[in-house]
Amino acid sequence: MVIAALSQVLPTDCGVDEHVDWAAAEAKWGSGFPPDFMAFMSVYGAGSLTRDIEILQPLSPDFEEETETARYTWEMEGGREALNVDPSHILAWGATGGGDILGWLTTHADPEAWPVLVWERGSAEFRIHACGMTEFLRKLLLDEFPTYPINIDLRSADWRFVHWSVARDRRRAGLDTHTGLPQ
Repeated sequence: MVIAALSQVLPTDCGVDEHVDWAAAEAKWGSGFPPDFMAFMSVYGAGSLTRDIEILQPLSPDFEEETETARYTWEMEGGREALNVDPSHILAWGATGGGDILGWLTTHADPEAWPVLVWERGSAEFRIHACGMTEFLRKLLLDEFPTYPINIDLRSADWRFVHWSVARDRRRAGLDTHTGLPQ
């Protein structure tokens, strides 16, 4: 299972089951979601990966806002000339601190077949990666792409995922949200 491969690279100790109402998410977005994303939400949840990538929960306002941003970016960066799809087939699941947008291209009826779609701010291009979200993250952390796919370099980062509620609790306690150590 892909979530097991990711957990070999990215510790799960600061993850929290998001308890997503998948029926409500499907009703809101008009489609199911990829099984690996659903597994990610149950093991890690929504939060921050290495401080630089936000992974979004599908019923959150941030997920909706980032999807709107991705579709607007598609329009502003050339529309069909840049990426020949209907913008309604762009669905964002995350964003980087470097301004990249991470999502899926949802043209296939089966969510398990959705490739990852990245708008990489540095090149100002949409790029399709023929893998699911968790495999994308694993390959990103292990530097297994021919060309690094995002604008910020995580290759030497301290790979941690911190659920939003863990970060909130650490912040309230005066601790560093990423390490849990005193600031």
